[in-house]
Amino acid sequence: MADIVLINPKFEISYWGLEHALPLMGKKANLPVAALPLLAALTPEEHTVTLIDENVEPIDYERCARADLVGVTGMSVQRFRMIEILKELKARNCFTVVGGPYVTVQEDYFDGLADAIFIGEAEQTWPQFLREWAQGLHQYRYEQVEKSDMTAVPTPRFDLMKSKHYAFGSVQFSRGCPFQCEFCDIIVTFGRRPRIKTAEQVVAELDAVRREGLKIVFVVDDNLIGNKRAIKPILRAVVDWQRANAYPLTFFTEASLDLADDPELMELMVEANILFVFVGIETPNEEALKETKKLQNLRKGGTIIEKVHRIQDAGMGVWCGMIMGFDNDDSTIFEAQRKFLHEARITTSMTGMLHAIPKTPLYDRLQAEGRLDPDDRPAYGTNVIPLKLSRQELLDGYIRVMNELYEPDAYFERMEDLYIRGNLQLGQGRVRWWRKHRLRQLATETMWLGQSIGMFALLMISVRDAKLRREYRRRLWRYLKHRQNPGMALVYLLHIAMHFHAYTLARSLREATSKTRTRGATEREPVLINSF
Repeated sequence: MADIVLINPKFEISYWGLEHALPLMGKKANLPVAALPLLAALTPEEHTVTLIDENVEPIDYERCARADLVGVTGMSVQRFRMIEILKELKARNCFTVVGGPYVTVQEDYFDGLADAIFIGEAEQTWPQFLREWAQGLHQYRYEQVEKSDMTAVPTPRFDLMKSKHYAFGSVQFSRGCPFQCEFCDIIVTFGRRPRIKTAEQVVAELDAVRREGLKIVFVVDDNLIGNKRAIKPILRAVVDWQRANAYPLTFFTEASLDLADDPELMELMVEANILFVFVGIETPNEEALKETKKLQNLRKGGTIIEKVHRIQDAGMGVWCGMIMGFDNDDSTIFEAQRKFLHEARITTSMTGMLHAIPKTPLYDRLQAEGRLDPDDRPAYGTNVIPLKLSRQELLDGYIRVMNELYEPDAYFERMEDLYIRGNLQLGQGRVRWWRKHRLRQLATETMWLGQSIGMFALLMISVRDAKLRREYRRRLWRYLKHRQNPGMALVYLLHIAMHFHAYTLARSLREATSKTRTRGATEREPVLINSF
């Protein structure tokens, strides 16, 4: 029997980390990483497993020193903290294993700090390693020959996570994406053939996350609709589960823009109570989309803005990813991005500079062209050397756009365009069910009202800037005059909290680069963008 500790390192402050917003929600982290509870479920019962998420609790190194095995996972934005943790573990003579997205794309990064590494998925290799370790015959490198059969993946052990500290839960329906975007590591890790769990597995996962008391859940699939035909029966099962359990969960997820071309699929997502969908739009520059092989955004059926509006009109909010620094981007891209997001009525945009991830086609191409910065912490915030912009122009333009997007007037104009003038109707599947269950509606809306009052109080207490507090009160009052709905009031308050995070982060980036500029180029310090 092995005593196993699995660690998810603390994230550096990033856009989706919501670090500045979490205190306004009374939480410590946005959502639990999927790897830890799944690895626990894959571990044979004779072993004991302890999960540590450093984002909600400190690492107990004395506990780790007593364990037989200590596993560390992590994404690219966690790699520096992973190094620190592994060094501390090695100083205590811990047997360490490393897996996750970053070691998958850069296998030599943790050389000398790991006794075993796991490349890609681990449904087969993790149990294999445990068997071999028990016999003293373990290998250093593990990689599955075949992609995991998703119909055999067990329900994650959410019960081992400290769920009360998370703002959102997380579940997974599928892996893989059929597209071939040049910059994306998803197809490197999970492949281009979408693999989907059975309806029974999905329902079991929903039951498990519900038992942890979580109400809002992120479906972490990188493209939920990668196989449209196969996902529809799964969504119908989710709809049936929601109706049978009085709609206990609210979802948000990720999908490609071609969602707008399938009215049936959008209707199913609305009925399943998916309120928001994150779409990789990347850029309004069509030549850049062709360059990066994001051809799904250029299909017939309307402009990108028209497709975004179709999704919104169907009853889902659209969040998006935007990128600057493609080879076809020049100095006009900054205003084009700002204008696009305004016209598309997209309130929440993870805007960043193009970054080349090892093993992606983009990385290989730029490396061959001599256009990669080899520094692990690039001075200009990205390892890409652009063609039509200087690196300083790209960094300055990016930070300017981020600050313009999250200036209160600009942000709340997009909010009002969408929620007041656009009259976005969220949660219509649940609303239709409520027409036959008025008492359930009353109970839920009473709960939402209490949560809204609590969040508003935290906002007024926690936001130190008096001018910003006044703006938040003014905008909320304007909204409430048009929409007297407790659920939508809570959604609006969540958007205010998200604004505070993005606004604070954008300003801190501007201040940091301003200080760096005054020191001069020869003394330039690395700019930490961290997955904006």
